Amino acid sequence: MEDEEHEVYGQEIPVDGEDVDMSAGDDATKLQELDEMKRRLKEMEEEAAALREMQAKVAKDMQDPNATTSENKEEMDSRSVFVGNVDYACTPEEVQQHFNSCGTVNRVTILTDKFGQPKGFAYVEFVEVEAVQEAIKLNESELHGRQLKVAPKRTNVPGMKQPRGRGFNPYRPYGYSPYGYGYGYGRFPRFRRPRRPYF
Repeated sequence: MEDEEHEVYGQEIPVDGEDVDMSAGDDATKLQELDEMKRRLKEMEEEAAALREMQAKVAKDMQDPNATTSENKEEMDSRSVFVGNVDYACTPEEVQQHFNSCGTVNRVTILTDKFGQPKGFAYVEFVEVEAVQEAIKLNESELHGRQLKVAPKRTNVPGMKQPRGRGFNPYRPYGYSPYGYGYGYGRFPRFRRPRRPYF
């Protein structure tokens, strides 16, 4: 295999111990390559600056809608009503047709569970705020043989959940634990000091 000849395009392979002349290329071509590399570097820097500007703009847009979405949500909720006791076979088009007499319906949302089955209530959003008062007049009207419950939609305030306590029971003594450990504040009985042995 050592006897095979190797060709290098442009010049021959140097023999061991022989110096290679690196100044064989033309200075003009080297200058052109250098200018081309500088031009590419400049283009890449401009692209990087444009990308940074776009990222800053997107970050700014992501922050601003969060401030305005709460205002938009409150405004949308002021134009919406809650409709309860909706028949499970009811479609959004039928609910929209039922509320068309109140005003222009923008959107009907029938909520579903994780399996896609309707939960039995819906939200109707109107274009005009005045339509909400007209829709409330349709409270206890019938749709598919069921009496609808219509109320203005309330805006949820984050962090303001209603407490889900059991309420006051006059027959349950104060400090009573439902877990069967007697009186006390926690699940476990109060700590008692061990008895001293008799000796």
